[in-house]
Amino acid sequence: MGGVSSEREVSLLSGRNVAEALASLGTYEVVPVDIKEESLAAMPRDIDAAYIALHGGWGENGGVQAALDGLGIPYTGPGAAASRIAMDKVKTKMVLEMRNVPTAHWSLASPDTPKSPIPLPVVVKPPCDGSSVGISKVSTEAEWGPALKLAATDPALVEEFVPGREFTVAILDGEAWPVIEIVAKGGWYGYDEKYFSEETRYPFLEEGELAERLKRIALDAYAAVGCRGVTRVDFRVSPLGRCYVLELNTSPGFTSHSLVPKAGMRMGFTFAGVCDRILRSARCDRA
Repeated sequence: MGGVSSEREVSLLSGRNVAEALASLGTYEVVPVDIKEESLAAMPRDIDAAYIALHGGWGENGGVQAALDGLGIPYTGPGAAASRIAMDKVKTKMVLEMRNVPTAHWSLASPDTPKSPIPLPVVVKPPCDGSSVGISKVSTEAEWGPALKLAATDPALVEEFVPGREFTVAILDGEAWPVIEIVAKGGWYGYDEKYFSEETRYPFLEEGELAERLKRIALDAYAAVGCRGVTRVDFRVSPLGRCYVLELNTSPGFTSHSLVPKAGMRMGFTFAGVCDRILRSARCDRA
């Protein structure tokens, strides 16, 4: 847990929750490891498996996965290759389009691009950050410059804003879990709405045609990127019912607001039980 990315504080919170939950089971000897550099120097070598609660950066871009592969230590979540794709939203878009998985229209912009390359409204985001860091919605030309500055990357990803509803589907080892709708105040699910707001609601979508379609597309996206273990697939659904994959999160959060544990508990597991199931999915790609 921890790491050196912009998501360090959220990762520490996830990591503490997971460590406490697994320790409460009485089955495991849990060793929390705070990663403070892009290295496993702080990690004991005599471990049976690593539960990755790192978010962003080296924890999700294939770095820690490749390092664990090199040591022959099983770990949770997808392997290094799939992690590299999923962490880069541009690569993810390309792979999804190649496999005919629906995703919102997109383009790229440099810091000096004078206006949006696609019609407003759009969402501007860093291609390789998560937790809604650096993301903003642009509805007017006046908001364009500040959005590029906030994204702070070259290039920034510019994505068509899809009006409608937002959903997420957790997948563990090829099994899609119950679909959760994200209902944020004002219709914008940003950093504060994601981690701190008590007004954001997470109702479960009743089983039916839309739920089945979202699960099917989520599994298609999971397979297209080459995921295994736990992954969360995020969606927007237009007023006409068209489903668009926004991104895949290969190291989803485990805070009190996080969605994978909510989905698992909907299936009858405790928070600790969800962590246990994910840990039991750990594996590695031996070098």
